[in-house]
Amino acid sequence: MTEQAKHSGQDTQAAPDGAAVVLTAVRFVGVPVSDQDRALDFYTRVLGFEKRIDSTVENFGRWIVVGPPGSDVGIALVPAGPHLPAGVETGVRFGTPDVEAAHAAMTARGVDADPVLHWEGAPPMYAFRDQDGNGFEIVP
Repeated sequence: MTEQAKHSGQDTQAAPDGAAVVLTAVRFVGVPVSDQDRALDFYTRVLGFEKRIDSTVENFGRWIVVGPPGSDVGIALVPAGPHLPAGVETGVRFGTPDVEAAHAAMTARGVDADPVLHWEGAPPMYAFRDQDGNGFEIVP
């Protein structure tokens, strides 16, 4: 089997008993950061996220999870490295009841944010980047 096939799901097989894998939630999304302390400061002080986990894991290092208050999904601030560089487009979209107010608050705090987009037929939205240049979007 090729390396690409291993990662693409090709040649996968059902469990012998036919049982499905039961996945019920997304818990964390890993975001690579160059400095975990600096990232923790950005996400908690600048974005207002809550710190949910900050502990040391044997043979791994520091495990930090932050998240928007009230959200079930957290952002794991994982150390960047050669195979996991910081400064990527994450694909993560954060929700807010007021896109314009969120944009004003973020830009007032010095966040690198693009202008709010107002496309016909789409809700207002904008992109922003964290302290490492990791890209996110804000949507209603």
